[in-house]
Amino acid sequence: MLSRMILLCFNTGFFAIASAYFNVAINKSAYQQYPLSPGDDRFDASNAVDGRKSDLSVDGGQCAMSVLGRKTATWWVNLTSIYSIHQITIYFLTNNKDSAFWQSLNGGYFLGFSVYVSNTTDRSQGTLCFKDNTFTIKTIPPVFTTNCFVHGQYVIYYNERLPGVVYPDGYKSYVWIDLCEVEVYGELSI
Repeated sequence: MLSRMILLCFNTGFFAIASAYFNVAINKSAYQQYPLSPGDDRFDASNAVDGRKSDLSVDGGQCAMSVLGRKTATWWVNLTSIYSIHQITIYFLTNNKDSAFWQSLNGGYFLGFSVYVSNTTDRSQGTLCFKDNTFTIKTIPPVFTTNCFVHGQYVIYYNERLPGVVYPDGYKSYVWIDLCEVEVYGELSI
């Protein structure tokens, strides 16, 4: 958990006020494009904000998963209010394998992903917090964290493989959602 401390000094000594940044996405409403099995809770978008990340496998029931063979992947969480966001952490589906094995098999489906914060479900109306243009299948982490100091209600994960675009080596020809947990650390914006 991210935290911060504010110290105030008075004539009588020190007085401390503590506040913390919490995962403001936990158990919030989520959406995913092209769900793997609509109506099947094992792969539902909400699995990526349920706080569970002990089993990052296909059969673990803790991950949001999309249909294979798509050219775009969109997932978002509605924080229900505007929050001051500080950090976003994403746990990708790894089938509980070590980093090198996961990267070689599945990393190419996630390369090029973006993370946005918006006040609507339209990423183009939001702020781009991160756009992957440096990871390779050997360097994409199974758990990704980025700082993002913006205000917003929706955190949006997006990836694409557009026709006519030449992508770097290692990029697969289609993308997946396959997110096991998305943590959004922040505080209510006042």
